[in-house]
Amino acid sequence: DIIPQPLLDQYLSMTDPARAQTVDTEIAKHCAYSLPGVALTLGRQNWHCLKDTYETLASDVQWKVRRTLAFSIHELAVILGDQLTAADLVPIFNGFLKDLDEVRIGVLKHLYDFLKLLHADKRREYLYQLQEFVVTDNSRNWRFRYELAEQLILILELYNPNDVYDYLRHIALTLCSDKVSEVRWISFKLVVAILQKFYTNNANALGLNFINELVVRFRHCSKWVGRQAFAFICQVGMFSLCVSMCTLN
Repeated sequence: DIIPQPLLDQYLSMTDPARAQTVDTEIAKHCAYSLPGVALTLGRQNWHCLKDTYETLASDVQWKVRRTLAFSIHELAVILGDQLTAADLVPIFNGFLKDLDEVRIGVLKHLYDFLKLLHADKRREYLYQLQEFVVTDNSRNWRFRYELAEQLILILELYNPNDVYDYLRHIALTLCSDKVSEVRWISFKLVVAILQKFYTNNANALGLNFINELVVRFRHCSKWVGRQAFAFICQVGMFSLCVSMCTLN
């Protein structure tokens, strides 16, 4: 009763390979692009009408189709709610995480938006996989690692200090030694955000251990770029402290 059945049938038929050959080679991409809008129109109670189509598009041989879905999976999760997301979207999301970089960047750009919609126990499972984002198909794709650092700054609020120390800390230290200065600079902000996470949650011992690790790794580094990194981390930390004090006053 929401939209005419023939119109819905016409939309669902866009994943037919025969139509890609006779109508438009990018028809599946257009279908993927509009799918969140169709899902919103139908409502989560009618998701069963789109589920098979979505799974077909998620396994399409064209990476552009999968990339389109990867960029919008967080929006679809909001529409479907936590139960349907856990049952139907999480498996697709996990597949995108192992896909080409052109597809992975879609889930990476909205990683925080997707993870915050999951239950804490399901969300915690991804702590083991975040490290995989450091490795890319092309090492020159530094914007991928830059985006990872930006997302981790947001993701910190989703995990407790112990998880941050055990998993995210290692990623931050790796990114601080990146060959590209832009990646290193955003990583310095990530390091300071981690320290703030520890001290605002009264995890002072973790904060002190992390500071000592920064001193050993960067302050006493034999290479000038390491010592420069320590100076920049201190600079970012002092700036953040000044901003916090001004906000309080």
